[in-house]
Amino acid sequence: MCIYAYNSCLDYVPYTHRKRFIATSPEWEARTGHDQYQTYLKLYKNDVLPKDHRASVTVARVGSRIAAAAKDFTRMHNAINSINSSPFTYTVVRSDDANAFVLPGNHVFVMTGLFKYVHNEDELASILGHETAHNLARHAGERVSQNLIVKMLSYLALMIDPSGMLFSFFVPAEALFFSLPHSREHEIEADEIGFILSSEACYDPHAAKKVFARMKHDADDGNRSVATPPEFVSTHPGYDTRLTNFDQWMPAAMERFNRDDGQKCFAIRQEMKRARSLAAKMHDNERR
Repeated sequence: MCIYAYNSCLDYVPYTHRKRFIATSPEWEARTGHDQYQTYLKLYKNDVLPKDHRASVTVARVGSRIAAAAKDFTRMHNAINSINSSPFTYTVVRSDDANAFVLPGNHVFVMTGLFKYVHNEDELASILGHETAHNLARHAGERVSQNLIVKMLSYLALMIDPSGMLFSFFVPAEALFFSLPHSREHEIEADEIGFILSSEACYDPHAAKKVFARMKHDADDGNRSVATPPEFVSTHPGYDTRLTNFDQWMPAAMERFNRDDGQKCFAIRQEMKRARSLAAKMHDNERR
């Protein structure tokens, strides 16, 4: 019975085709994400930038193109159920943290501290592509499902050895050899799929490397806000790993970016330029 239940919850991540156990549904994940979204809005209420703030407008504009690329991605890879139909929301929060995150239900949060490392829309697209990719791959649902297995094994360890000795060994071993490697795997997967989304949306693929190169430079200089622990005890891959991965994925990304002899993305980037110019004029007029 247990084996049947486990096998019935196996599926594959779009594009990477990684086989994984996932016991949640996209609908449940979205409902959970909507609840979390309201919680975060209350938490950040005094620091949320207005929707008409220039940073908010820019994030929403770039995000809309990434979201459109995500829809095309699901059709291309026959993964319609990988992302729910909820519209994407983009919330910019005044914070020194150089961070962004996404909730199930397509709610993206961007901290203003990230703009120290993100200098233009191409670079912003690489971040939003990464966050959107987490939802496309349903990483949140997978984490919940993994936690169910870990809890069951924890109870089993206590049943086998009520003294707790086995449990005391299980907890750090589980983190080191299961949870942390899976977390890094999710981040690498989001980097790769996000790379596809941003290049498909006609944002320069080289931009992702520039963002992480700046973070690595500051981390090497001792900036704690972007410093990372040794990779084997971290939830995220190290900067060197990520930069190497981007180099490996770059040829395919540039092929997408230059499709149709580059004419499609050239035309789209001209539209982007006009949109930026119009937004800047509207912003200047409002300030007068």
